Amino acid sequence: MSGGADRFEPFDEPFDRPLDEHEEHEAKEEHEAKEQGGEGDGEDGGGRAQGAADRSSGGPRDVDGGHGDGPAGDGGDGGGGGPAGPAGSGQPPRIPMPRSSVEDTGLPLPEPAPLVLEHRVLKSLLGAWALAACSAQETAAVEEHLGECGSCADEALRLRGAVGLLHPPESLDLDPTLRTRVLEGCLDRRPARIPVPEWATPYDAEAARLDALLQDIGDAEWHAPVRLRWFEGDGPVSRRTTVAGVIAHLLSVDGLVGVALGLEDPLGAATAEKTEAEGAAAGAPTPSQRTEAYWRASHFPPTRAVRAPWREQSHHIVRTVSFAGGRSGRLAVSYGGFALPLSDSMLDRAFECWVHAGDIADAVDYPYEPPAPRHLHRMIDLAARMLPVSLAERRRAGLSAPAPRRLVAAGAPGRSLRLEIEGSGGGEWLIPLDSPASVASAEHEVAHVALDGVEFCRLAAGHVSPEEAAAGQVGDREAIKDVLFAAASLSRM
Repeated sequence: MSGGADRFEPFDEPFDRPLDEHEEHEAKEEHEAKEQGGEGDGEDGGGRAQGAADRSSGGPRDVDGGHGDGPAGDGGDGGGGGPAGPAGSGQPPRIPMPRSSVEDTGLPLPEPAPLVLEHRVLKSLLGAWALAACSAQETAAVEEHLGECGSCADEALRLRGAVGLLHPPESLDLDPTLRTRVLEGCLDRRPARIPVPEWATPYDAEAARLDALLQDIGDAEWHAPVRLRWFEGDGPVSRRTTVAGVIAHLLSVDGLVGVALGLEDPLGAATAEKTEAEGAAAGAPTPSQRTEAYWRASHFPPTRAVRAPWREQSHHIVRTVSFAGGRSGRLAVSYGGFALPLSDSMLDRAFECWVHAGDIADAVDYPYEPPAPRHLHRMIDLAARMLPVSLAERRRAGLSAPAPRRLVAAGAPGRSLRLEIEGSGGGEWLIPLDSPASVASAEHEVAHVALDGVEFCRLAAGHVSPEEAAAGQVGDREAIKDVLFAAASLSRM
């Protein structure tokens, strides 16, 4: 039989191994000793204690549980001193207890020993240190060395400067004015043989910016929901569509300009004839009617495939007006209920292209900047020139305060409102209040309104209500309210 020390080395054996007959007998003997040790006499208790001690120390022991050869102790002491198991004998447990972690004790973690590196190793780590690619211990060792070695400190300073050149702080998004600056630089060196008219450059630039945005979005984002918003009467109106649906809307409305220039109608012959028949009572089809007709004619919801015809049509429009020359700006473009000269229509299309590009950018969580200041100024100027007509239409519909009883002759000065637009692309405009035929006059100024340029455009696009427009107001409150509502009424789908 092996000694007691050999008996308590079970760690290489499985914990669930069944005991053999001899080990089961010993375990039973130890259990009986634990229960009877405190109740037996001194001799018996001492004998059992001594026998258990012999077994634990590898000495002689009696398999039948006889008395040990040592002197008998006191009964209470013998029983209490007998090994009652691992806790009483100091023997290791048969199944080892889990080791405790330093995190469970609440004590601070031991600090790692500092690295001790040679000079050549520390010098080789300077490049990684400059790029912030070293571990915490390596960083501490390098920085400690830099305080002691002047040559390495100079080298580290040069490397840090080089890293600043490798990682410029500019955003990865391209500057929205980059295309314009590149084109201007090219045209300054070699003027275009067929230049784009000045009034068509905002549409050319905004179509190019929107096309760059569409190129960056994924297939799934073409189906992201977009809500088209505009203003009708005294309240906002909206229409739910997708990113692809917005491009289809721009394609169908830009087609009004294309048709006026003699280009092919994107709606197709059959759809265009049906749309004209539906709008015959009111004249030419409106932009909303054309958009709804295009959506109905599609067998499936629009997808990213709509980008190609929209892009091609915008290129054809710019190319055609460039070949036609600046005098083509007087050509009338019908919008159903009204008409605009081609020059103003191109500004109108540039404005809507920017507004709907912002709607798409919001839907796909993409940053989008306002147009270039000189383009934004042209768009604001168009809206300011259209305000008297919008104000007169609201009066005829009973949505604004009636004109004063004293009629103003056409061409005569009348009451005026000074519209001050702040920020890039801003300026000042005098808006005639009595009738579109009257002349605005600073001597007859009755009110003054100041707005930010982008805020005014959002008001004219129907994206902010007249009550919410952040405007500085002085003078006739009724006239100011009428002009703000007339600006919101310029919007449409």
